[in-house]
Amino acid sequence: MLFPSAIKSVVVEVPKVPWSAIGGMDDVKALLKECIELPLTHPHLFEMMRVPPPKGILLYGPPGCSKTMMARAIATEGNMNFLAVKGPELLSKWLGESERALASLFRRARLAAPAVIFFDELDSIASKRGDGGGCGGDRLLSQLLTELDGVTSGGSGAFAGKSGRVVVVGATNRPDVLDNALTRPGRMDRMIYVGLPDKQGRHGIFKIGLSGKDCHEDVDVTALASDDLSEGYSGAEIIALCRDAALHAIGEMDDGIIDRPQIRMAHLLMSLNDMKPRTTTEMLRFYESFRGRH
Repeated sequence: MLFPSAIKSVVVEVPKVPWSAIGGMDDVKALLKECIELPLTHPHLFEMMRVPPPKGILLYGPPGCSKTMMARAIATEGNMNFLAVKGPELLSKWLGESERALASLFRRARLAAPAVIFFDELDSIASKRGDGGGCGGDRLLSQLLTELDGVTSGGSGAFAGKSGRVVVVGATNRPDVLDNALTRPGRMDRMIYVGLPDKQGRHGIFKIGLSGKDCHEDVDVTALASDDLSEGYSGAEIIALCRDAALHAIGEMDDGIIDRPQIRMAHLLMSLNDMKPRTTTEMLRFYESFRGRH
C-alpha cells in the first residue's frame, strides 16, 4: 500500500515545549489545560460528572500567534506523543490515496496513544462541502469525520483516563470556511481563539526573544511592550524583531564600529520601524465577528 511521502515522514515525538516557552496567552493556556491536562490528572472528576473529555480542539486566529506551539505544549505538558501534519500534505492526485493516508495517520496515533494529532492549515482539507473543492475534497472530509467519530477519550471507555487517549488539535486562519459537520459538538468540541498578544503577553515574548542574547543595559523590555511601540504585532513578528535587532548588532561589529555584537535599544527600535505588523484591522474585525457567532 502506497502513501504520500509526506505522511511517511510524519514522526511520532514527545516535544519539549513547556507553557513557559509561550509568552502571555494566559486565558488560552487555562482553557487548554482544562481541556487536556485536567482529564489526564483528574479523570475521576469527569467520571463523577459523567462528562467525557473533549476529543477535538480547534485553534483559530491570525497567523503567527503561536497556535502550533500551543499544540506542542499540550503534548509536552500531558506527556503525550505528538504527530503533526500540514493539511495540504494529505492531498494526492491519486484516487483514494488521501483517504488511506488519513486513516494511516489515525492508526499510528492509536498505536502511539496517548497521543495528539495536530492538523495545521486544517481548512485545506475540511472546507465546506460543495464549495468547489471537488468530490476528492469531500471524500477526504468524510474520512476525517469518520476518524474523529472513532477517536477514543481513553482506555476502554470515555472515562478511563490517560491510556489510549487520542486528542485531535486543528489550527486554521480561516475558521469560516470549515464544514459545519466538523465543528459540531462531539468532534471539534472546543473552538479557542488565539489572538494577538496583549501588553503583558508582548512583554513575555520580548523576554523570550532576547533570552540568551547579549543585550545592552539600555534595552527596556517594558517600553518595547507598550502599546505605543508594539501593539498589533504577533508573537512570531516579535521574535523576528529580536532576531533582526541581533543582525543589526552583528552588522555594526562587521563594520568595525564596535568590538563585540551587543543588542541595544536603538537596534530594536530600528527593527520596529522597519518591520510593520501584518495583522490588519479588517482581519481582527473578521475574527471578532466570527467569535460573536460561535
